[in-house]
Amino acid sequence: MLNHYLPVLIFLLVALVVGVASLLMGSLLGPHRPDSEKLSPYECGFEAFEDARMKFDVRYYLVAILFILFDLEIAFLFPWAVVFDQIGMTGFLAMMLFLAILVVGFIYEWKKGALEWE
Repeated sequence: MLNHYLPVLIFLLVALVVGVASLLMGSLLGPHRPDSEKLSPYECGFEAFEDARMKFDVRYYLVAILFILFDLEIAFLFPWAVVFDQIGMTGFLAMMLFLAILVVGFIYEWKKGALEWE
């Protein structure tokens, strides 16, 4: 039974070796010439003028949650649409439940004012 997982283990090991090897090669072969300009903080082309630990408005997080909601919805709708004729009424009802949960999240963000940006 465990021999079915051997290709997955080999894939993970190869991915680990390639990732570590590329990081090591970059650090060993890359140029190391730091100067004051390279080591200075950079913020959108301007000099940094505020503390990096400033608080974000809660609307930023609400928009991020809204993006995740729609991203998940689309990620699950494409495979569902491909096999729609094979899954029957159970699959249809499961997707309707999933979409209903997403709509509840969308309504929550709408009521919180995340869609109104000033």
